Amino acid sequence: MNTQKEYTFQDDLAQCLKDPKFKKAWEESELEYRLAKQIIDARLKKDLSQRDLALKIQSTQAVISRIETMSANPSLNLLKRISRALDTPLSLNIH
Repeated sequence: MNTQKEYTFQDDLAQCLKDPKFKKAWEESELEYRLAKQIIDARLKKDLSQRDLALKIQSTQAVISRIETMSANPSLNLLKRISRALDTPLSLNIH
């Protein structure tokens, strides 16, 4: 019988979050992560590939990929175009 506990992503994350530098970087990336996830979810719900979405907003697949991998900071204008193409409302909040 194997009684060895699996080491999960959550275990690793909990360990990494003990490092103040990692924790700060993790927290600072939350907004980009949520934006990327929402765009991916909306795009998949519409059954669109990155290329399909790019064509709808007159851009390139590479631009969509960079947004979805959190390696780009899209302009508000680009987010509006994506929102319209996905028929999804765009809302911004500052708290």
